[in-house]
Amino acid sequence: MDSTNQNQQDNAQPLLRVRDLRVSFRSDKKTMVETVKGISFDIPRNTTVALVGESGSGKSVSSLAVMGLLPKDNSSIAPTSVIEFEGRNLLAMSLEERRDMCGKEISMIFQEPMTSLNPVFTVGFQIGEVLQLHMGMNPKQARARAIALLEEVGIPSPATKIDAYPSQMSGGQQQRVMIAMAIACEPKLLIADEPTTALDVTIQKQIIDLIEALRKRHKMSVLFITHDLALVGEIADEVIVMRHGEVREKGDVRQIFEAPQDPYTKALLMCRPSLDTRPWRLPVISDYMNGHNGADLDLRERTRGCSGQEDTLLDVRNLGKSFYFREGLFGRKEFKAVQDVSFKLARGKTLGVVGESGSGKTTVGLTLMRLHQATAGQALFEGKDIIGMSNKDFMAYKRRIQIIFQNPYASLNPRFTIGQILLEPMRIHQIGSNDEERTEMAMQLLQKVGLPQQAYHRYPHEFSGGQRQRIAIARCLTLRPEILVCDESVSALDVSVQAQVLNLLQDLQEEFGMSYVFISHDLSVVKYLADQVMVMHQGKVVELANSDELYHNPTHAYTRQLLSAIPRGLQN
Repeated sequence: MDSTNQNQQDNAQPLLRVRDLRVSFRSDKKTMVETVKGISFDIPRNTTVALVGESGSGKSVSSLAVMGLLPKDNSSIAPTSVIEFEGRNLLAMSLEERRDMCGKEISMIFQEPMTSLNPVFTVGFQIGEVLQLHMGMNPKQARARAIALLEEVGIPSPATKIDAYPSQMSGGQQQRVMIAMAIACEPKLLIADEPTTALDVTIQKQIIDLIEALRKRHKMSVLFITHDLALVGEIADEVIVMRHGEVREKGDVRQIFEAPQDPYTKALLMCRPSLDTRPWRLPVISDYMNGHNGADLDLRERTRGCSGQEDTLLDVRNLGKSFYFREGLFGRKEFKAVQDVSFKLARGKTLGVVGESGSGKTTVGLTLMRLHQATAGQALFEGKDIIGMSNKDFMAYKRRIQIIFQNPYASLNPRFTIGQILLEPMRIHQIGSNDEERTEMAMQLLQKVGLPQQAYHRYPHEFSGGQRQRIAIARCLTLRPEILVCDESVSALDVSVQAQVLNLLQDLQEEFGMSYVFISHDLSVVKYLADQVMVMHQGKVVELANSDELYHNPTHAYTRQLLSAIPRGLQN
């Protein structure tokens, strides 16, 4: 066979071939639980394949099986499983052969760059280590190549940044360093495991564009793992949809978006808020599963906005917050995190606060809660300045303004049962005459947020992320607040769980007339939930308008930049 025919045959074969992959994990000494249940798929050459599904679907476990990174002590791959890369059986390779291949021919970008990069080494050292190990470069050659890689992935001043530590870089820059490390040896397959989940919408757009540009330039294949189908439409050629360790549907990206066959795929597409419509209630997975086809959904459009005639509950005037850092031996440097922020929050309405990381939006929320001490301005709650009052006077307002934090895993005490978590604030603020009455109230709140009463006696680690966020909401409701600050409270959730929490927030607002300060970098979610939107940039408010008006007619260039970066699904 001549070389031309051989090359054609090689190109016709998939780069990666997975057949009947079964992965089990040990739940106790005697029991193994199968989490990936016989999936099969191919990754062609010079192609981006998206692996889509919710948390627990098995998509990350599948990628770790390809990389050979599954823990040996409590996991196993079935002997009938096949993983072939360019015709070579990866599962039959020795540890040394597998280690030599991974990082050189197959590389991976992990979800959280801060835990993937070593904090005690410079980024240049870490990239250079890969080059010296796999490419045989000397330190001088590796440094020169590392600078070129940092420049290729868009790091400003790469000759300087090469000596920076991960903690000295933003989240977007850390992710770019991870990408530089992954492409250092020009791999044939790049696995990107949720590489944009924690990033702002503008940085997310940059990372997506960067991965696609690098794929074309280096003629790589990409396995892109995500739970967000809107992103898939912007980068993928083919899509594999997973649920509970099984492949539910796979096909060309256009076919998946325009004519999905599986109910689960349809549900994933419908769960995410749209920029074009605002349904009364967001669809959830159960609306399309178990024989349902979404026909019984409430198709009414929900109107949002403020007329200016509403009762003002919170009037924030010229709010400022500065942080101070030591500079030199006796000097002090001021960082103005929030500058001259003013807005009015109407009773029973939602103010969305958007902006990139570092814009000051979370600082505004924490300052309103007095978890940061304001350095300027007022926050008038029914005419009383909660910023300037004493701690004793503010005690009466603590129960009236509450906060839901971003991370439901860190905001619940792991040593307390859910019952203890719910009873504690009621005891402190003397809600209910005795514990029996408080327990009854806690049971009712669990039911209200969609959790069974048995949850009362369980611990936080026994619940999923979405369920923990519901518990955090129930804890806030124990005090019957009038204002709820939601700080990125749905950003870490799967789109289906996110839809459930957004529906819950809307139901609670209708029932109790609560006002929300909804802080988020996800502009699609803010468009769906907010009556007014406040755009922040570098600590200042650059635009404030009704939700529909701002999205249809943005006046500030930064707002237009944010809106242009929103993932919009399948591109024409």
